Amino acid sequence: MSTFPKDFLWGAASAAYQIEGYDLEDGGGASIWRTFTHTPGTIAYGDTGDIACDSYHRYAEDIALLKELGVKAYRFSTSWARIDPNADGNWNQAGLAYYDKVVDGCLAAGVEPYMTLYHWELPQAAQDRGGWESEETAYAFSRFAGMMAAHFKGRVRHYFTLNEPQCTTSLGYAQGIHAPGLRLELPAQFRVHVHQMMAHGLAQRAMKLADPQAIVGIASTGNLCYPETETPENIEAARQATFATDVDNWIFTHQWLLDPIILGQFPDCSGSRLEPLVQKVTRQQLEIIHCPPDMLGYNIYNGHAVCAGSDGPVYIPKYPGYPRTALKWPVTPEVLNWGVRFLQERYGLPGYITENGLSCNDRIYLDGKVHDPDRIDFLARYLTALGRAVESGADIRGYFHWSLTDNLEWHSGYGDRFGLIYVDFPTGQRLPKDSFYWYRKVIRSDCYVNEGPSAI
Repeated sequence: MSTFPKDFLWGAASAAYQIEGYDLEDGGGASIWRTFTHTPGTIAYGDTGDIACDSYHRYAEDIALLKELGVKAYRFSTSWARIDPNADGNWNQAGLAYYDKVVDGCLAAGVEPYMTLYHWELPQAAQDRGGWESEETAYAFSRFAGMMAAHFKGRVRHYFTLNEPQCTTSLGYAQGIHAPGLRLELPAQFRVHVHQMMAHGLAQRAMKLADPQAIVGIASTGNLCYPETETPENIEAARQATFATDVDNWIFTHQWLLDPIILGQFPDCSGSRLEPLVQKVTRQQLEIIHCPPDMLGYNIYNGHAVCAGSDGPVYIPKYPGYPRTALKWPVTPEVLNWGVRFLQERYGLPGYITENGLSCNDRIYLDGKVHDPDRIDFLARYLTALGRAVESGADIRGYFHWSLTDNLEWHSGYGDRFGLIYVDFPTGQRLPKDSFYWYRKVIRSDCYVNEGPSAI
């Protein structure tokens, strides 16, 4: 058995629209997700986030469960629309007071808050003015971010500006399966992407001005690869495949977000249809975008096995019956080893696994408990792989399990459950699953264990 460093940060994560509910209560404004979920045919089973887990009223119960779990940190997001309904700087004090209660409750429980300012909840008023297609949205977000850093100065030290801009662009503005449900052409998609990167740069600067002690990051996701077998040739092939410029899947990559932000330049796309779009980015815009964060968040669920071929990296196809989650995502633990190493090599910044977990078809058994052996097995495998990365020298300082509770899984509705805690949505009742107690054991020992579901 190996161990993580004693100061390794064990945590859990959530997102506002997925858990809070009652988004219009106490003067809150509509977000694009309220609009989207109330559009017929967009969400499985016709589900909405109107009530969700009712964490807006039951936040104290959730914090008590965090304390029982023993995590050192809680990553949660704020609803921009709840605090700034019109995205115009006219703050809704009652909405802000809710997050005061969450932050103060976490601190009282010995749980450090890691606040994500934007987890896809754009105020509908901002969308009506152009959304992320408009550069003005980046400046509006900066104003919001600066205010939040000033307000929580001395209580919140760690912030993530944006969560997964790749998903906002791809799912919301290209595929149309997430809010705001648009299917834009490539030039417009690229503008959305540029404006989100500008939002990070502007926000980070505003937050540092408001609170020089703030530690600011951004949470990224994208394609990651690992070697089929750990030969030097296959390792190099996996590295190349991870950062390859695929013009047909450019959005869902780490480098098209992080290279401009950290390295101050876009990935090489010479001769592709992306080149003229990159050339339209002004020097001023790139200067705003180039704002290396203090830390990086990596949201990692799965990846691709790769081997070296005569003409470059070769993707290994998944065999029939390959292990998959309830959402049909493949189970690929080594991505949390090699993917993390490759990202560390390229960017060299302190990192956190800000999301990792799996969906299961969880239920309450006849004994009144929720048995989720698949989740325990998944975590044991992925944490073992992450431990290898940490032991190799990768500067990964914490792990946030996605998610603390079952919640609204965006367009999939409430049918897919990611939580360590089961939520009975008709009543709101919380019930810790077997994985909750298994993860608590890991936290208490600072060990990643390759023991199976019985090790609770």
